[in-house]
Amino acid sequence: MLLVVGVYIVAGNLAGGAAAGGVGLAKGAVPAAYQTLVQKWGNLCPAINPALLAAQLYQESGFNPGARSPAKAQGIAQFIPGTWATHGVDGDGDGDRDVWDPEDAIPSAASYDCELAKYVKDVPGDPSANMLASYNAGAYAVIRYGGVPPYRETRNYVKTITTLAKSFAAPVARVDPSRQAAGAIAYAQSKLGTPYLWGGTGTAAQSGRFDCSGLTQASYDKVGIKLPRVANDQYNAGPHPARNELLPGDLVFFSHDPNDSRAIHHVGIYVGGGYMIDAPRTGAVIRFDPIDGGDYFGATRVTEDGAKALPTHV
Repeated sequence: MLLVVGVYIVAGNLAGGAAAGGVGLAKGAVPAAYQTLVQKWGNLCPAINPALLAAQLYQESGFNPGARSPAKAQGIAQFIPGTWATHGVDGDGDGDRDVWDPEDAIPSAASYDCELAKYVKDVPGDPSANMLASYNAGAYAVIRYGGVPPYRETRNYVKTITTLAKSFAAPVARVDPSRQAAGAIAYAQSKLGTPYLWGGTGTAAQSGRFDCSGLTQASYDKVGIKLPRVANDQYNAGPHPARNELLPGDLVFFSHDPNDSRAIHHVGIYVGGGYMIDAPRTGAVIRFDPIDGGDYFGATRVTEDGAKALPTHV
């Protein structure tokens, strides 16, 4: 049964959320098997919160406990062996520290974050940003530069995690409209991790898999809004909010030609914070992706109440 809860945004800064009244997890944003672990260990220290921890795990492995990287990083939290040997903890108390076991790896990721936060606790600036920068570039670099160091990779990492965290956070402030948009997002979130299928519309014969427009069509079908099948037709299903007018639930489109909607090749559902849920391509899974890129084309608001709320452009 789909629970339509309305469209929300997260009030305030996600950084340091555990100390600022607590930040919960959005329904369905984290796989059910890890929801309790992330919620519990995401409150380990003031520099992290569950949404931030979830964003890290998603960025590192896509919540895949069997993930391996070319750099020999392992597991859901992508620890390299040397770091695991020093910072891995026995999170489930079974006497074993297993990098492949999320019940050990997720607590270890939180514990390591908090240790890094302690190293840089006297550095000016946001504690969570400094912690994330330490994770990427090392605590020495953060101390040396008196905050997030001027490395492009590190600054992008901090920005990506803190922005993505907004998509994992439970709602605390209502934004109207719309209940239908929230329901569509909830459905799309429930499909995170599902493999992409060209031409997929989520049927049983397709093992519940989707392509990009199949996902958006199915998400809005669940709340009573019928969309065309393909992305460039979906673009014409409502008015077009500007980039600074986007609300969660808006469809966002990408085109090979910035002047031609018929050249649209991709669509996702905007979830806030500069991110969408989408089914990207063959070989990928349904996931969160940033919307800002060279081929961003525009957006469409398909809910009736949302369309009425848009400003009138003369």
